[in-house]
Amino acid sequence: MTARILVVDDVPANARLLEAKLSAEYYQVATARDGFEALARAREWEPDLVLLDVMMPGMDGFECCRRLKDDDKTAHVPVVMVTALGDPGERIQGLEAGADDFLTKPVEYETLMARVRGLVRLKRMFDEWRVRGQTARALGLAADAAGAPRIEGARALVVDDWDHGAETVRRALDREGIVTGRARSVAEARRTCAEQTLDLIVLNLSMATEDALQLASSLRAENATRDIPMLLLAEAEQRTRLLRGFDIGANDWLLLPLDENELRVRARNQIRRKFYQDRLRDDLGHALEMAATDPLTGLYNQRYLMRHLRGLLEGGQPRPIAVLMIDVDHFKAINDDHGHGAGDRALQAVAAALRANTRVFDSVARCGGEEFAVVMPATDADRAAAAGERLRAAVEGLEFRTESGAGFRLTVSIGTVCSGSAPCPAEALLAKADEALYDAKRRGRNRVVNLAFA
Repeated sequence: MTARILVVDDVPANARLLEAKLSAEYYQVATARDGFEALARAREWEPDLVLLDVMMPGMDGFECCRRLKDDDKTAHVPVVMVTALGDPGERIQGLEAGADDFLTKPVEYETLMARVRGLVRLKRMFDEWRVRGQTARALGLAADAAGAPRIEGARALVVDDWDHGAETVRRALDREGIVTGRARSVAEARRTCAEQTLDLIVLNLSMATEDALQLASSLRAENATRDIPMLLLAEAEQRTRLLRGFDIGANDWLLLPLDENELRVRARNQIRRKFYQDRLRDDLGHALEMAATDPLTGLYNQRYLMRHLRGLLEGGQPRPIAVLMIDVDHFKAINDDHGHGAGDRALQAVAAALRANTRVFDSVARCGGEEFAVVMPATDADRAAAAGERLRAAVEGLEFRTESGAGFRLTVSIGTVCSGSAPCPAEALLAKADEALYDAKRRGRNRVVNLAFA
């Protein structure tokens, strides 16, 4: 997987070394000599990752990182800060500035590549969600983007068989308002993940009797847990297992003995990233729902109806398939005499009656104006006629009143048709149901007419 990586370092030799290592892995690399050049380069080149030195003249890496994260054009780009200092305070300051990770010089090659691969994968996924979310908002199908999510009340699980270590983690997360649970074994962790919605898993690789990486692998293989951020804790000599955990899908790690402040910051960043991903997913789901539904009635729209019917007819579904076309009688009079608000409420009342009197696997749609349709799989002509009569009676039995309190009788005309054993186009089936509907209206309305599909 290739990617664009921007290396920012005021020492040319350091920049060339990182460029050579990354280019050997077939990444596309650009360099910048200071924070000002980095900001301009990041905006114009749109990298997938920034490797940012801390100690630079004019603008240090912390300020550069803050500006990258404050700019809408670059805020989503992962930043890994690189320094010759090993002070934990430096790491925390970098993470507080918005950095996604912090590496110490001399940079270990395997650690660098593991971080790069993981962050690039994450950015690609976020890019896809972000573009879809922007499209949905541009079409008015999702709410405007909100600010950074708050993490108070988030739920974390600490998997550790060492009481003192688990209590240290719990104490640190509690200072962030994170509700923390504990699992002492792999089996207990699996049960908790199955029973609760979690926002973070902190997993100690130094468990005495069990293989924590086996748990990490199984969590990443399950749909319900594959997107939960996973933060690994390990001894310095367990670096090989840490790298393996990162390949499995862990999101971050910390070396023991634990720095509580660094844990707080890393946990906060991981949970915020999950909440952002959840928000993007929810926005997309809402957009898809709105794209397939009628905003007034909440029923499916005509576009969805056509695709669904084609899928049933072409997908080897049990035959026959019934289509009912339904039209509200004298609807223009409702709008003319009582106003469009009354007309809208009448359509909503009809829609609710149709939905309440069809099966869970039937599809009810508003086709536009006062016209509705119902697609009923595995339904023959007799059952379609009975369903049509049931729907007609349900609408006729409604007690609809205008805002002034005046009663108004709602009725519908319905045409039904069933597909035969031979393949038929969805358009032809709908046209035949439409023909039956207009026959019902010609015969005096408030009735059901059934036609055979030739």
